[in-house]
Amino acid sequence: MKRTLVVFETIAALFLLAIPLLTFGNVALRESLGLQIPDWFDLSKQLQAIAMFWGIALATWRGGHICVDVLWEHCTRPWRRRIDLVATLLTLAFLAPMAWMVWVKLASTGTQTTSDLRLPLVWFYAVSAAGVSAAAVLAAARLVALWRERSPQAEEV
Repeated sequence: MKRTLVVFETIAALFLLAIPLLTFGNVALRESLGLQIPDWFDLSKQLQAIAMFWGIALATWRGGHICVDVLWEHCTRPWRRRIDLVATLLTLAFLAPMAWMVWVKLASTGTQTTSDLRLPLVWFYAVSAAGVSAAAVLAAARLVALWRERSPQAEEV
């Protein structure tokens, strides 16, 4: 599982890194030479979606997303487990339909392309769909691990 998580982290990090590099490159070219990178805005939107979906997969597995744990921190260990189970179940309940809908969007993309370079959007949607599917699978895996009383965080340490 650790290798899989490293791959997911790398995918999310590379796509996240590509966004500021693309933006910086576009601004630098625009200010210095009066040129623009074709489709820079469309590409940055697609890259952001990919980075977000793969990042959601990691955050879901680790349960380390941004949250306020006021109640959770003051509960006993059994209640913390119950809260984690309900939270992970709700996360799965949202991620599974989202994954389905991204795959539906992928199937209906057809020959849509970006405006300048005419890059097919289907490839961007495919990587995004894989990321949100990974998030749903990791939510289910986390739910099973929590149900068996094995915290994913403890396994990673």
